[in-house]
Amino acid sequence: MNPNAAFASAAPAAAPAILPEAASSEPARPLPLQGLRVVEFTHMVMGPTCGMVLADLGAEVIKVEPLEGDRTRHLLGAGAGFFPMFNRNKKSIAIDLRHPEGLEVARQLAATADVVAQNFKPGVMAKYGLDYAPLSALNPRLIYVNHTGFLPGPYEHRTALDEVVQMMGGLAYMTGRSGDPLRAGSSVNDIMGGMFGAMGAMAALMQRGITGRGQEVDSALFENNVFLVGQHMLQYAVTGQPAAPMPERISSWALYDVFSVKEGEQIFLAAVSDAQWLTFCDALGFADLRADPRLATNNDRVRARATLLPDLRQRLAGYRAAELAAIFEAHGLPFAPILRPEQLFDDPHLNATGGLAEITLPDGERAGQTARTTLLPLALDGQRLGVRLNPPTLGQHTRDLLAELGYSPEAAQALMQAGAVG
Repeated sequence: MNPNAAFASAAPAAAPAILPEAASSEPARPLPLQGLRVVEFTHMVMGPTCGMVLADLGAEVIKVEPLEGDRTRHLLGAGAGFFPMFNRNKKSIAIDLRHPEGLEVARQLAATADVVAQNFKPGVMAKYGLDYAPLSALNPRLIYVNHTGFLPGPYEHRTALDEVVQMMGGLAYMTGRSGDPLRAGSSVNDIMGGMFGAMGAMAALMQRGITGRGQEVDSALFENNVFLVGQHMLQYAVTGQPAAPMPERISSWALYDVFSVKEGEQIFLAAVSDAQWLTFCDALGFADLRADPRLATNNDRVRARATLLPDLRQRLAGYRAAELAAIFEAHGLPFAPILRPEQLFDDPHLNATGGLAEITLPDGERAGQTARTTLLPLALDGQRLGVRLNPPTLGQHTRDLLAELGYSPEAAQALMQAGAVG
């Protein structure tokens, strides 16, 4: 990997990423959620993901932080990328909700919102009068999105984490080997839970356009995880056989695996239809396999997988991974190099299609330096949804937002001196 691929010297925020074929087209249209205001009382990953999705789609998203800031600003290790990843295109206001004047600012700000999002434990927002009931009394058009560990029920009092629900919801069992449950390699429930929160918010906004009224939306980690493993639950319902963990599963296709090849390289290769199997045999010169009646159909090959796979591993062991990739690509067969996340900074497809955009890091040892971040995996009219605002520094927009709420510069300064805002 190019050591300069991830970080660069400080520079202005990148313009929204545009696909090459759209670069010379008409000016970009307004984003779908432009003109909507979202106020988020969120931290960690789930709630901020919801806000990021809405922000990328054009909403003005205001992140309410405690005076010491969202804790993810200063996490180490696996959490170091949380804040810059999930808080772009947002404004930051720092408020002490325990201070009466700070709480009043928060209430005034929430009253201006189309959407309020939160992901605190049940009861926290109600303690401050920032839950749905009092805010919707002020603004019946309000959409209020709760991000929780569990939807209302016997578990709702529990403290949930992504790893907690992966363990209790079958995903860790399916990811690891028997007797060795393993969490998935990303914050899948947090991220998807935030995405479902954003989806619910957009659905409620559409319904508000018809009825004129807002509503409360709930998205939960556990239920998200159960949705992810639903295919395995239905496999059991259909076959009567429990799903085996993914490393030990009975594959639906014979050629569908990672192969170790020349000089210890690895590559994933697949053929998921009879036509692809024939193409594979022709491309590699395996005429004997092509003609073998015991391998004529996909199900025949799956039944023969115990002997077929060792044979294929031996046949392919003399190839370089790049040679196999070239053969598979030339013949339209599925394949994949085995890459690490940091290698994606140099991925030619991501770089050619605007899949990465520059942000300026707001915190930590590299504060002020730029890094490239991944964008939402979609395009509208050929345009990627890019970075309009860098991840904010703590309280970066406090004074501007107070002015919008009618506070004079002197009143804003007084609030800061009193420790109500920062």
